[in-house]
Amino acid sequence: MKPPYSLTGKILKLVASISEKIGEVNSAHLSKPPTELRKKNRIKTIHSSLEIEGNTLTIEQITAIVENKRVIGSKKDILEVRNAISVYDYLDNLDPYSFESFCEAHGILMNDLIESAGRLRSKSVGIVKGSEVAHIAPGSDMLRPLMNDLFSYLRESDDLLLIKSCVFHYEMEFIHPFIDGNGRMGRLWQTLILKNTYPVFEYLPIESLIKERQEEYYEALGKSDNTGESTVFIEFMLEIILDSLDDLLNVQNVSLKNIDRINLFRGIIKDDFFTRKEYLKNFRDISSATASRDLKFAVENELIEKLGDKNTTRYRYK
Repeated sequence: MKPPYSLTGKILKLVASISEKIGEVNSAHLSKPPTELRKKNRIKTIHSSLEIEGNTLTIEQITAIVENKRVIGSKKDILEVRNAISVYDYLDNLDPYSFESFCEAHGILMNDLIESAGRLRSKSVGIVKGSEVAHIAPGSDMLRPLMNDLFSYLRESDDLLLIKSCVFHYEMEFIHPFIDGNGRMGRLWQTLILKNTYPVFEYLPIESLIKERQEEYYEALGKSDNTGESTVFIEFMLEIILDSLDDLLNVQNVSLKNIDRINLFRGIIKDDFFTRKEYLKNFRDISSATASRDLKFAVENELIEKLGDKNTTRYRYK
């Protein structure tokens, strides 16, 4: 059954604006940002998503953990960061439309933090805000059929992907399938749903803006609970996505290195053969000589293979 929401004018306007911004991102070769920016944004994502859940480690401490340096801090906080790094590094191995993959991701994210990592909760839970119960989640006996229905919607509905990702995020939070880690799983899975179609979302620090507007995030969840549909939450998350794309486009002095161009072009050309001329056509701001150096670097580092010679030269990614 399709989860309930209303297709408002605000939602349609936001979807149109996001689509325009994604076009600008692709034109600026930012669909896969430069290496340093990707690293910076990934750290911001992990920091913000865990800070929302009460983790106290700083950006600097998380950077040190990413770089395998020693960090002094709470054992639990450090483990949360290490687990988050592991699951984000594992994204390419996860299937956004698979419930089994979803549980596998939770197992990585919550490994050694809870006993039931990767398994649905076996008892009833309520979410308390202050002194009041804000939400009573469905009973444990309903979790598997509810999650199966949600993944069926994700796979089979012809709703726009941007909207489906928000609907999934909200409905998963409402169902609250795990004893802990539901918030970070909702944010992670929305990223995974979007990144397969729009690669920029893998390194877009949406969580940073959610953290800045944390109260609004919880208010949107609460209002959607009260109305019985996810409309308010969809509008909020689309605003966050649009702002994140704006922030990416406003990054100054972004310069692609040879490895950035090579990785970016791989997503465009995939397994097809290509020529230097076709490579150069995608990067109009570099010279013919730079394109030749890029391809020579890629061949020497066994990223691509070269066939033919001179005018007959073709390349293909390994």
